[in-house]
Amino acid sequence: MKLCSFTKDGRASYGLVTETGIVDLGRRFAAPTLRDFLATGDLAAAAALASEPADYAFDAVTHDPVIPNPDKIICVGLNYHDHIQETGREETPNPVLFARYAGSQIGHGAALVKPLESDQFDYEGELAVIIGKAGRRIPEAEALDHVAGYACYNDASVRDWQKHTHQFMPGKTFAGTGAFGPWMVTADEIPDPAALHLQTRLNGQVVQDTDVSLLITSIPRLIAYCSTILPLLPGDVIVSGTPGGVGARRNPPLWMRDGDVCEVEISGIGTLSNPVANEV
Repeated sequence: MKLCSFTKDGRASYGLVTETGIVDLGRRFAAPTLRDFLATGDLAAAAALASEPADYAFDAVTHDPVIPNPDKIICVGLNYHDHIQETGREETPNPVLFARYAGSQIGHGAALVKPLESDQFDYEGELAVIIGKAGRRIPEAEALDHVAGYACYNDASVRDWQKHTHQFMPGKTFAGTGAFGPWMVTADEIPDPAALHLQTRLNGQVVQDTDVSLLITSIPRLIAYCSTILPLLPGDVIVSGTPGGVGARRNPPLWMRDGDVCEVEISGIGTLSNPVANEV
């Protein structure tokens, strides 16, 4: 089952994506947002509407980030060996974590915004994990039971600002740089996220290509580790890390420019596509 968030005629809602379009769940359930709907735990009620006529064509809405209002977005750095090698860093025994703010996110089809302050705008294709069941100190063996679904994410980075200090945050949460979509696929359709394949393309050129099984810290361990720090809540997002091939480590560097199109495709999920535009 595919679930998305969207805006239509000025009204924000969420829906079930079918072959014919979007069934508007926001009109059918009391939960005001997809995050709230996930907290009800009643995904079966949405699945039961799969044969309903679509309310909107998929392209007739403005796509919002899959979860527009998460309590937290936890991003993981340096989580593939080839990315560690290209950065010249050393592997750490525990995951490198940093936060991204919800206000920095955009949806499928919206423009990734290259900020005025930098010409070093980089792509990072990643698998996003959306939490469905709250938990604290979740055992690794039970971690996937807490997942509502998975989505594509482009953790686009402003590299020179990322390097201002030892903290990643300045370059990782500029407005309009976190693309999240086009939908989430529920976990019942993806029993093993390690079996997924991720590819990032810039203007049709493959720039990142990896199996998710090559993550250094697996999805279950990420959930166990993050939930030790603080409770994970329905709608929380863990962005699991980008593979090698980032633009900053190419010779010459490959930066995203105005007019480019960046795509993140994950097998079993779909393709997140965003144009790139200069900030105005």
